[in-house]
Amino acid sequence: MKKKSPSTFIYEPAEFVPFRDRKVLERVRKIKKEDITKHWNPDYRITVVPDGDFEFLLLSDMFYRIKTAMDAGKPLVMIMGNPWPRYRKLARMINRFRVNCRHLHTFNMDEYANEKNEIAPETWEFGFMHAFKKFLWSEIDPKLRMPEKQVHGPTNKNVNDYSKMLADLGGADICYCGPGWSGHVAFIEPNVPEFAAASLEEWKKMGTRICTLHPLTIAQNSLHGCFGSSGDLAMVPPKAATIGPADIIGAKHRIESHAISINGSFASWQRFTSRLIMHGPVTPLVPESLLQTLRTDVYVSENAAENIQPRWEKGY
Repeated sequence: MKKKSPSTFIYEPAEFVPFRDRKVLERVRKIKKEDITKHWNPDYRITVVPDGDFEFLLLSDMFYRIKTAMDAGKPLVMIMGNPWPRYRKLARMINRFRVNCRHLHTFNMDEYANEKNEIAPETWEFGFMHAFKKFLWSEIDPKLRMPEKQVHGPTNKNVNDYSKMLADLGGADICYCGPGWSGHVAFIEPNVPEFAAASLEEWKKMGTRICTLHPLTIAQNSLHGCFGSSGDLAMVPPKAATIGPADIIGAKHRIESHAISINGSFASWQRFTSRLIMHGPVTPLVPESLLQTLRTDVYVSENAAENIQPRWEKGY
């Protein structure tokens, strides 16, 4: 008796999903861990690293760049990502080796904003500038820390000039970034009006602005520890000020990290998003895919690199 073939159930992705080409989605979904480092651009260098090495890798890179530049008396311009508490360890290294940071300029890549386009002040405890100064700047010995005026973040006063501030310093020497669930880089979101463009080339020229956060970003950030890791969607502001594609392109180098899991567990929304970013088409529908065309060191945790397959015993 001839066996019946398995039934097929075909459906389109939900309307809010930014990138919807099912053939591409299926292709990147099937990328195996052993193939994830293969890429058409030799300057887009993908490395899989042990999960426990990620913090040391990033912090040691930051410290090396700061110490090398400061010892040489040269300015260093850094675009910095989400200032999590482990930045304190970077401050300790700076203090231990007595690195004078007088020539260091830091630019936070984004900051939350409300529905009225009012950017969060640095006094707001959940804001990125508040965290950056709390966990890094204030932890550096006052005799060594960079002048406060060289610690930059988007504000309502400077948002229209933020990209120019970066460009006037020669652009960033290094940009540290990592993808969001929507495929965003910084808060450059897909399918939002503030980053609408007639072409990829037009989109690449866009600089800093306030934009609407994608629903996937709201969901992702509701799982962040600062908001209670509890899925409280109403706790996450609806908008953010963010650098633009032009600022990332203008950086001399980039380090891209793919290592986010749900509180250290196997569960990770990044496992699929990362594959789409690294191996899908370069498109504003997947903003971080832009980095495929640029000189970038890409680090993927072993967890994020794991194969995508059913795990029936897990449930949620």
